[in-house]
Amino acid sequence: MFQRLDALVPVRYAALSLSALGALLALFSLVAFGVGWLALLLCAALAGIGVYDLRQTKSSILRNYPLLGHLRFLFEFIRPEIRQYFIESDAEAAPFSRAQRSLVYQRSKGEPDNRPFGTQLDVGAQGYEWVNHSMAPTKLDTHDFRVWIGGTPDAPSPSSEPCTQPYNASVFNISALSFGSLSANAIMALNKGARMGGFAHDTGEGSISSHHRVHGGDLIWEIGSGYFGCRNPDGSFSEERFAANATDPQVKLIEIKMSQGAKPGHGGILPGPKVTEEIAAARGVPVGKDCISPSSHSAFSTPTEMMHFIARLRKLSGGKPTGFKLCIGHPWEWFAIVKAMLETGITPDFIVVDGAEGGTGAAPVEFTDHVGAPLQEGLLLVHNTLVGVHLRSRISIGGAGKVVTAFDMVRLMALGADWCNAGRGFMMALGCIQAQTCHTGTCPTGVTTQDPVRQRALVVPDKAERVRNFHRSTLHALQELVQAAGLEHPQQVSAHHIVRRLTDTEVRLLSNLILQVAPGALLGALDKQASVFKQYWPLANAHSFRANSVAMAAPTSSAIA
Repeated sequence: MFQRLDALVPVRYAALSLSALGALLALFSLVAFGVGWLALLLCAALAGIGVYDLRQTKSSILRNYPLLGHLRFLFEFIRPEIRQYFIESDAEAAPFSRAQRSLVYQRSKGEPDNRPFGTQLDVGAQGYEWVNHSMAPTKLDTHDFRVWIGGTPDAPSPSSEPCTQPYNASVFNISALSFGSLSANAIMALNKGARMGGFAHDTGEGSISSHHRVHGGDLIWEIGSGYFGCRNPDGSFSEERFAANATDPQVKLIEIKMSQGAKPGHGGILPGPKVTEEIAAARGVPVGKDCISPSSHSAFSTPTEMMHFIARLRKLSGGKPTGFKLCIGHPWEWFAIVKAMLETGITPDFIVVDGAEGGTGAAPVEFTDHVGAPLQEGLLLVHNTLVGVHLRSRISIGGAGKVVTAFDMVRLMALGADWCNAGRGFMMALGCIQAQTCHTGTCPTGVTTQDPVRQRALVVPDKAERVRNFHRSTLHALQELVQAAGLEHPQQVSAHHIVRRLTDTEVRLLSNLILQVAPGALLGALDKQASVFKQYWPLANAHSFRANSVAMAAPTSSAIA
């Protein structure tokens, strides 16, 4: 019976049929009794939409399921919120778990972050990690851990054109977040929080805006391939404009962006309609014109030229620490940079290693998911290479990529980082709810939008306090971990302090699982070194980013580890 009825009037047309029937009944009621205007308008409108669905050619769903098909698009639209609030588990990361987000929210609000009744993690799962504690824990006076970048006041760096203004940085700082990607209120809240907490705020590639200057927090000025804030009208690097910004006392570090974890090897474009007067003033570009970030730099084209560019920026800035940020790609390109350091005697004061899991920049899905080395592999390669050529003591290393907890920091320091940067963690401290609408301009919390009405939701004094709280509480947790391990400073953490579960019955110290190179080992024979060095170190050329040999043998193991 049902099948016969469905053959005559398909059930998928039921909504349209009922709307048409309702319109007819409402019309009859209106004519016969003088009532039913509202019902007539509603049913007629629905019937009209259904007829349009049948005749349109863009959606096969709506052609086959007039009216009803719209429910599919409605549920698809609200699916992320339904999943986030009702379905996902506390430990399911996509990209940050509910437990991670809740921890940031609690710490930023100054609420207790202790958890009763034991861990919710599966300690028997493969990949579970923990810190070995000491039976003689230490007692530290402060959680304000700091590292010198660019030498120390008593021992300047021996590099050519050396740093003369070393910076005593916090071990936890704000990662690169550009004005334009973030709202004006978000930038002001981050910078005010950084000033209140005594840590640094990376400007991102979008340069220094007027909003960065309002509260006077320490800045790391990031300079990308577009040379925003230090460019000539043709997009080339301008010494005069660079010096004008770099010598500002608020700027503490100069960071050349070689690549970023979210989209390594990919340039960018900010469409002209989005280039407002404020953004144009910060970047030094025309209002209303497309703002292009090339995929590579024009100020240098070889590793040796890059080193000379670093020395040039250091001199123009008045001797401030100058370094670069990169996500590791071809190993021989990184090795070529190191060989250029050895050949020229010029070394950066710091290197920030950005992991492919970084995500503060919107990017094509293929780049987000499958381009660039993750932070662990990139950090290990950078740290060990510098150790292997006796340059590690001259160059500080920062790590960035999904850092939100003190254990995240301890783990990165065990792999070789001196300090850590966080982007999304501080965004969540501002109120970000991981809606993942950053690139649409419709951020529900006013963090990643240029809409002045939406921005008003983000109250700068309140959010600045939350930024300061998140930083302070995370470092307090770091202090407790360092004390429990029996150490005096996070820089004493090593891979010997971290244990990783491999199977149900086997665990290993991280030091027994990761790449480790002896000091100076890469300056001699490579026979006993890891395959990444044996294969790619000979291909590296200080005078070119290209490999020496076109015909490269297939790697015998992982290209990084």
